[in-house]
Amino acid sequence: MPEKPLVLGVLASGRGSNLKAVMDAIASGALDARIGVVLSNKENAEALVHAKKRGIPAFFSDPKAVSGREAYDALLCEILKQHQVELLVLAGYMRLLSPALVAPYRDRIINIHPSLLPAFPGLHAQRQALEYGVKVSGCTVHFVDEKMDHGPVIAQASVPVTASDTESVLADRILHEEHRLLPKVIQWYAEGRLRIEGRRVLLNKEAELEIL
Repeated sequence: MPEKPLVLGVLASGRGSNLKAVMDAIASGALDARIGVVLSNKENAEALVHAKKRGIPAFFSDPKAVSGREAYDALLCEILKQHQVELLVLAGYMRLLSPALVAPYRDRIINIHPSLLPAFPGLHAQRQALEYGVKVSGCTVHFVDEKMDHGPVIAQASVPVTASDTESVLADRILHEEHRLLPKVIQWYAEGRLRIEGRRVLLNKEAELEIL
């Protein structure tokens, strides 16, 4: 186990359900981490409310207050450093990161996406899956690079897609797996179990057994 809790920074743009899953895992002792700060590009993001209720520093940072994506990400980077963030978690964050944030946190940023990447990157992944007619979908936790939903895959969880599914029904089914998978992957990171080799993320045998 880590000698001290891993310090997380969380970027979120919406309701913050994955943030809540991480906070719950920390509270239960399943995740040896603490959240140093939560940041959002949306002033009314519910994620900020959830964080503040648990006494976690949480701030709205207005993208319009600076000139361009690089300047905005540089601002976020400074805030994350001030809070001594070791791992950055994107939990429903609806902006593409620029090199100004990716480079300082290279291999220390993870994202959760509601599809089995590389299938259906970007927005409305569940709708894309239904329109394509797939029989299986799911979610992916991956390291983040400068491209959208592109970095090395850490772990995935699958769910069936039925003929009667709507976008919201499928989204809820996938979300259940997101809430299970994201805290687990963060714990693997905290315990030093992850190793990146090119596009492959390798886990030790114990971690491989846990995902089954």
